[in-house]
Amino acid sequence: MGEIRDYTVNFGPQHPAAHGVLRLILELDGEVIRNADPHIGFLHRGTEKLAEQKTWLQALPYMDRLDYVSMMANEHAYVLAVEKLLGITPPIRAQYIRVMFDEITRLLNHLLFLGTQALDIGAMAVFLYTYREREDLFDCYEAVSGARMHASYYRPGGVNRDLPDAMPQYQKTHPGSEKRLREKNAARQGSLLDFIEDFTLRFPGYVDEYETLLTENRIWKQRLVGVGVISPEDAVAAGFSGAMLRGSGLAWDLRKKQPYAVYDRMDFAIPVGTNGDCYDRYLVRVEEMRQSNRIIRQCVDWLRTHSGPVMADDGKVAPPQRNAMKTGMEEMIHHFKLFSEGFSVPPGEVYAAVEAPKGEFGIYLVSDGANKPYRLKIRSPAFAHLQNLGNLIKGHLIADAVSVIGNIDIVFGEIDR
Repeated sequence: MGEIRDYTVNFGPQHPAAHGVLRLILELDGEVIRNADPHIGFLHRGTEKLAEQKTWLQALPYMDRLDYVSMMANEHAYVLAVEKLLGITPPIRAQYIRVMFDEITRLLNHLLFLGTQALDIGAMAVFLYTYREREDLFDCYEAVSGARMHASYYRPGGVNRDLPDAMPQYQKTHPGSEKRLREKNAARQGSLLDFIEDFTLRFPGYVDEYETLLTENRIWKQRLVGVGVISPEDAVAAGFSGAMLRGSGLAWDLRKKQPYAVYDRMDFAIPVGTNGDCYDRYLVRVEEMRQSNRIIRQCVDWLRTHSGPVMADDGKVAPPQRNAMKTGMEEMIHHFKLFSEGFSVPPGEVYAAVEAPKGEFGIYLVSDGANKPYRLKIRSPAFAHLQNLGNLIKGHLIADAVSVIGNIDIVFGEIDR
């Protein structure tokens, strides 16, 4: 027999599960991983320093581009931090809208996780299924903000505008079936809330389809069960959060333990695993999608029956009404100064965190009383998960490294921030 030698190899940076920016140095004994050293920093964009050169409002769009699969959840943490410094509370309707879009964002994130995790392991169909649903959710983003991904919809003090009364509809662009066009637009005849409600009625059936394809599939279980195991004690010590922590059996969720917005009014459960492996984390995320669907439906029911403002009544933070700005000189000057110079925030420091789809996403802000942050630091959940990757894949085969990288659900925009 030939001699089996130890190898040190570069795993990446071209690996598709790592977005082309992870360099993972593997020490191999044959095909068994003895050690793994993730090199973080290929993508570094200096988001925290860039934000310190912008006004409080101009820094907001950077949040969308961190974890670019969890856009509005990132915005929520930032505006919560700014609101704590300002000492203002957004109107209750704005808080319900935020919670609804936080959960729509969670669905967007977990659908992408599920499709790409299956793709990494070799299952093609699920990826196409999950993108079918993501298109509907992106349409909700587009209806409310004008952008399909980087919405910049939340504002310190509330949200940019109220929910629209109409949904964009498919247009006939080439000769085809009128019947097919009517079917595609059937759920788009009413308001955004009508469209979201229709989606919440359809979505549980879609999740059933994903589970039919994967949950008891023996190949899927062979690739995930017993892979990437981490104990509850090690998960806490490593700073894990989100599904990575709940998969090990700890029911820690900021929406329940440290409620923000109107999560304390929502009826939902926290799914937890038992084994702390890739399969349990998959099951946790699938159940989280079902729970998010419940929360969205509760928000839709409340928003239908309660009207009101969506922005705090604070002239130093909120822009004047559009019609007033176009007819009054003082309002026009105020509008111009607010968006050119920004608003000042009282001196102080604050930390605000939300239960983002990947875990605890936190913003630490320091203000010196100026119109821009003095310091901004980001607590991204996936950074803690990635730096512990070596422990998760030690002793596994190279093929298992692909499963674990996809399973910890990393997006490098928030890691190399």
